[in-house]
Amino acid sequence: MTDWTTAAAPSLDDFAVLAQAAFEALPEPFRRLAAEAVVRIDDFADDETLEALGISEPFELSGLYHGVDLAERSVLGPAPMPPRIFLYRRPILDEWAERGDVTLGELIAHVLVHEIGHHFGLSDDDMHRAEDEA
Repeated sequence: MTDWTTAAAPSLDDFAVLAQAAFEALPEPFRRLAAEAVVRIDDFADDETLEALGISEPFELSGLYHGVDLAERSVLGPAPMPPRIFLYRRPILDEWAERGDVTLGELIAHVLVHEIGHHFGLSDDDMHRAEDEA
């Protein structure tokens, strides 16, 4: 049994370990196509990002894809900056505590896969539709 009197919330490094495990569990073709994406773990999105997205409450954003998705790339255009996937620790922890029906690793994997979906050019609606059909 866990001694909750001395337990600490999972750190940014703990999240990085769980995100890496989630990435490694993906089927090889997906890993290969998403391998160039840099995954970064932060406590929250910065104020500039939240403002640009029109989000006033930082707990509302658990992940973000930043880059040119694979569907929009051109072989003739300039090389894009490496895509980045941000996972936001505090909103993910908050959702995990509220839900209680998934492990932290499962929730991190869900957010990571969602952001990888944006890397592949899928919209939020596309991904919600796929989840509903699964």
